Amino acid sequence: MSADGKPDGKPDGGLLRLNRSTLGKLVVVAVAMFGFGYALVPVYRQICEVLGINVLTQKDGLVEAPKNSQVDKSRVITVELDGNAQGPWRFRPTARSVEVHPGELTTVVYEVVNTQPRVVKAQAIPSYAPQSATPHFKKVDCFCFQEQTLKANEARQMPVVFYIDPELPREVKNITLSYTFFEIGGAAGAAVAAN
Repeated sequence: MSADGKPDGKPDGGLLRLNRSTLGKLVVVAVAMFGFGYALVPVYRQICEVLGINVLTQKDGLVEAPKNSQVDKSRVITVELDGNAQGPWRFRPTARSVEVHPGELTTVVYEVVNTQPRVVKAQAIPSYAPQSATPHFKKVDCFCFQEQTLKANEARQMPVVFYIDPELPREVKNITLSYTFFEIGGAAGAAVAAN
């Protein structure tokens, strides 16, 4: 204490010992908590494995490939693929046809090549034959869902993921999937947009 009776800012010996003792206890508690948390992870994994809960991966011998019960293996449908180009490109399917079972997820690929030295925007419109197959042809993913922008001389492979609804009439054994790929705006539209 100073001469006027006020504290001089220096802790006395007893208070200093108490602070050090408290700091030591806090350090021990912090280290013990860290050790407990670190040791808890393998213990938790062992408990979960023994009880069979919260297991993220199974051993290879226990894993079974999922089976799609919606696939009708008793029928085969031939899907013929066709591509028509209305514009400055080449457009065609990479395969002429595929054989699928109703309910089976199938992927086919169409290829387009922009033969122009300019960027073009295009859209594909699908059509189906026979007409009775249209409501049973279910596209999951298709390049026809959005317009395509092709750079100058660009070639692109574009997939179509589909399945045939098992409710397709039994007399339908062939379906033709045809796309017409046409330019949006055309060369005149591109020249106006550039000005």
